[in-house]
Amino acid sequence: MKLIFERSMPGRGTAYVPDLDVPEAAPDFAQRERKLRLPELPEVQVDRHYTELAKETRGVNGGFYPLGSCTMKYNPAAAEAVAALPGFTEVHPLQEDATVQGCLEVMQLAEKYLAEITGMDAITLQPAAGAHGEFTGLLLIKAWHRSRGDTARTKILVPDSAHGTNPASAAMAGFEVVNIPSDPNGYVDLKELSQRVGPDTAGLMLTNPNTVGLFDPNISEITRIVHEAGGLNYYDGANLNAIMGIVRPGDMGFDVVHLNLHKTFATPHGGGGPGSGPVGCKAFLSGFLPGIRVEEKDGKRCRSEAEARVGDVRSFGGNFNVVVKALTYILSIGREGVPATAANAVLNANYLMHRLKDIYPMAFDTTCMHEFVITLEHFKEETGVSALDIAKGLIDYGMHPPTMYFPLIVHEALMVEPTETETKETLDEAAEGFLAVLQEAREHPEEAHLRPLTTRIRRPDEVKAARKPVIRYDFGD
Repeated sequence: MKLIFERSMPGRGTAYVPDLDVPEAAPDFAQRERKLRLPELPEVQVDRHYTELAKETRGVNGGFYPLGSCTMKYNPAAAEAVAALPGFTEVHPLQEDATVQGCLEVMQLAEKYLAEITGMDAITLQPAAGAHGEFTGLLLIKAWHRSRGDTARTKILVPDSAHGTNPASAAMAGFEVVNIPSDPNGYVDLKELSQRVGPDTAGLMLTNPNTVGLFDPNISEITRIVHEAGGLNYYDGANLNAIMGIVRPGDMGFDVVHLNLHKTFATPHGGGGPGSGPVGCKAFLSGFLPGIRVEEKDGKRCRSEAEARVGDVRSFGGNFNVVVKALTYILSIGREGVPATAANAVLNANYLMHRLKDIYPMAFDTTCMHEFVITLEHFKEETGVSALDIAKGLIDYGMHPPTMYFPLIVHEALMVEPTETETKETLDEAAEGFLAVLQEAREHPEEAHLRPLTTRIRRPDEVKAARKPVIRYDFGD
């Protein structure tokens, strides 16, 4: 399809802005050095352009999207409708508290329910995304140790099955990252953990269920080892979708947690934002939380700030309208719906895994949580067909590929997360597609390298696209 600048014709357009009826004010310091170049098209061409773009876009509203570790589930339209109400969209964060009582109540309720679900005592809504929440949580840990004069704790322990953002966030917060290997069953190696904790341990970052989709049965022992060494435990909430309402991070021994509202609480995912990554903590850390807190005085809600906090990590209270959507979701499914959502996510993952496990080798052949990991290492050795080839082939069967080559501890990995919002019929269709692609690759391996066969663009240079993206139009001057 043509780019919108390629469709542009000088002088075309539709003007809805009325003529200026006040004196023109155009100070020199505000003037551009050259005229802003915008595409010039009539409204019908703009409409057609974006409609064509939408047709080229793959989303969960267009078909099965089993992207492992990302929880690409359907977002109820009701949440979008509530967030669009004028009382939420036509306010300003600098308004007087008396004029935004409803908004403050939203923040207060969201903090209350998120704290209850995670087993934490306090929540900040300020962080703008999951990795931003990780960074914020690590700042809490650092601030707490320093407040006690314990400056020797400079290391964060991170399991090798962690999300890639964990070590990156720890490094950004000024910590040294210490890798903790997994045991043969995919769990944290307790012996290695015990050997690597010490007086320089600031804390542990851990996801449970972990990135291979397994709930670590030793989780209480893991957090105890870190606490006894003087460190704090940080819970990466990326996989909370599998356990929410059933078991709480705070009850497992975690002191800090971040949440991905887009993964767990049905707010939009992808596209660069806006996101929201609330951070929760136990009471002894609450004074360090960034952002505003909502309190009640004389029957009215008001905003306040903790004195010892680590400092703002974003403006005001964070991405408020995303929080509105998350709260709408929580209220709509209710106390019974929260654990039911987790149970259905686990059920769907295990159902699809059992449909595939006789043909696809599982990295860990045991009951999974919300996702499971396939390993095609031996299949590639036998046929020359890689996990990438199989993933590309799945596109021809109407589904988005699962996550490829992650986690790194599994070779030729495909990571599958069906989520709780998919029906049994969809899972059965997906299973048939998975099985057909593998069978075709076994019988005709040379053709597997050519897939997908049904898309307009077949196999782009993904390395070049990632490292040298073309993100602006070349006007040729």
